[in-house]
Amino acid sequence: MRVDINLATRPYEDAKEFWARWGLGVGLLGLLTLVLIGLAVHGWVKAGRDRQSIRHLEQQIDERDRERADAEKFLAMDINRSTRDQSQFLNGLIQRKAFSWTRVFEDLERVMPASLHVVSLKPELSDQNQLELEMKVAGDNRASAIELVHRMEGSTHFQGAQLASESAADMNGGTGVSATITAVYVPDANRSGK
Repeated sequence: MRVDINLATRPYEDAKEFWARWGLGVGLLGLLTLVLIGLAVHGWVKAGRDRQSIRHLEQQIDERDRERADAEKFLAMDINRSTRDQSQFLNGLIQRKAFSWTRVFEDLERVMPASLHVVSLKPELSDQNQLELEMKVAGDNRASAIELVHRMEGSTHFQGAQLASESAADMNGGTGVSATITAVYVPDANRSGK
């Protein structure tokens, strides 16, 4: 029996050579695909645990908010209003009394650039009972004030530091910069003394 093969319409293919060249690459791609699928499944399972943890924390927050609302409602009653006001006043006095000028200046000394000095410092309690500092500083150039803000951001004692305003100032016959910087002060609870 004679078989005619027309190589012009159906060229010869060597399958063994094809698999020898491309088999390893296809196998590695298949392995990589399996690894990526495994990582995706692992991430999905972990995200599910995170979602469950978030739901649990949100439930706790909602419960605390309800307790707080009930407590505020109780304190807002006419019979308890004077006790609440007196308590808030005394708590404010205690927080003001706990403010340590020495600690603030020690913490400022750690972050203050050499070419800058404090002109005034004004501490105030915010509505959230956080100690907000408004300080006016003066120095040779604007870069010093910006450097102070960056150092305060890196400190554990100052949060939300920002350059509120700045202006040119006369400094010993030359020109300098006067700036107002605001930040929330967080004292170190482990240190004692004033």
